[in-house]
Amino acid sequence: MADAKREIERKYESDESGLPDLTGVGGVAAVLDKGVVELDATYHDTADEHLAAASITLRRRTGGSDAGWHLKFPVAPGVREEIHAPLSDSLPEELAALVRSRVRDAELIPVVRLRSARDLRHLVDATGRLLAEASVDAVTAERLTEGGGTAQWTEIEVELAEDVDPVVLDKVEKRLRRAGVRPSKAPSKLARALADTAPAGKKARRGPKKPAKPAKPVTAGDHILAYVRDQRDAIVELDPAVRRDVEDSVHKMRVATRRMRSTFRSFGKVLDRTVTDPIGVELKWLAAELGVDRDREVLTERLTAALDAVPGELVSGPVHERLRLWAGASHGGARGRVIGVLDSRRYLTLLDTLDALVAGPPLLEAAAGTPEKVIAKAVRKGFASVAGLVEHALDLDPGHERDLGLHEARKKAKRARYAAEAATPALGDPAAALTKDMKSLQTLLGDHQDSVMARQTLRELAAVAHAAGESAFTYGLLYGREEQGAAAVEAELPGVWKGMRSGASV
Repeated sequence: MADAKREIERKYESDESGLPDLTGVGGVAAVLDKGVVELDATYHDTADEHLAAASITLRRRTGGSDAGWHLKFPVAPGVREEIHAPLSDSLPEELAALVRSRVRDAELIPVVRLRSARDLRHLVDATGRLLAEASVDAVTAERLTEGGGTAQWTEIEVELAEDVDPVVLDKVEKRLRRAGVRPSKAPSKLARALADTAPAGKKARRGPKKPAKPAKPVTAGDHILAYVRDQRDAIVELDPAVRRDVEDSVHKMRVATRRMRSTFRSFGKVLDRTVTDPIGVELKWLAAELGVDRDREVLTERLTAALDAVPGELVSGPVHERLRLWAGASHGGARGRVIGVLDSRRYLTLLDTLDALVAGPPLLEAAAGTPEKVIAKAVRKGFASVAGLVEHALDLDPGHERDLGLHEARKKAKRARYAAEAATPALGDPAAALTKDMKSLQTLLGDHQDSVMARQTLRELAAVAHAAGESAFTYGLLYGREEQGAAAVEAELPGVWKGMRSGASV
């Protein structure tokens, strides 16, 4: 089983100056000499270094206190999420799965071997608590792929201990700089090794190879493609978090699929829909698969909060237990299903298709037009569609038909929001204001739809309780409160919509 931790560290170039005395710096009461540790790490990547391009490292390391497989994802400069698996001869499947969205079908091969003699120090406070580890590493790098060379260097590394204020690193760095030690130009040992051991004639700068940065958007097509690219990147980057069941990761991936699909539909004059519509079908499939568990989670949170607000004397029967059983009925199976989806050929093919779309977009003639003309027109069309649906729903009597009408208006508001969001870099404040309005409308109508779904679930739970000979009183009470909440939304909506309609200026 893999373990995860947050790694916060900084690297420095020492120029043989070594590690200065850090006693008294940032609460450091003593510097404990832990001796020299011999580390031997083999880094794996695809032949064209897909992982390095994303600043992801995957290694098998022996020596030290944490021998095993390490997979590191970037979080922020100097901060990485490290996932550790026990030492084995071959790459553990659980780690291989976490990089699948990056490597797809490409083989992971040994690319670099790093051997380090680590002269280790523990920086501790007056109570003996570890604040940070500081080391001077004498590194030998060997490129394992054809034509590669070797390199040697010495560096200083300072890694923050768990649950310690990062200000310690700032104070240590201040002391190191005064001693003539400079921050490393390379973000990691691997990045420096790849640069310094590259085949002759292919020496690279220190740092992972990055895809060429797209030019600043100018045309309508440039802006829409930039937004699509961002959503593609989000899906790929969220894949490992979804596999690890990180909080809110499923929701964020679903949002990225919806944003992209909405963009295809809203800007059909920019991107050829004969190409994007089939991709939209696949994105809809992925969002639906991801939502199998998510929708129930959201509804569970709503019903649990509502039940918690009911005075104890009004809770009749095992209502909490029934809600808990209903909430957990499908979680395990749904989690396994999501992992199966992310491992499926259909999903990996979708990722390949999105890469191809971004690399060779199916731009139509209007894509060469100005954003002020092409994009603004599409955004106005989306807003008009929302207006028609909201006003139609408000003309209906309260009940099932109005519920359906408001649900359709919510979906269109979401699409209009994403269209305005995509347009904001080009159109500025008017599009940003519309994005905010559509988000507010979506939230209001979403609360109404959640109430519709909550009432449906409460009816089902009440029927089960009644069949078991239990009181259905509390379910009816909750149902009534949900009904009142929906009525309040419907009463608020006309005024909210009137203000939005009068303020729209895109």
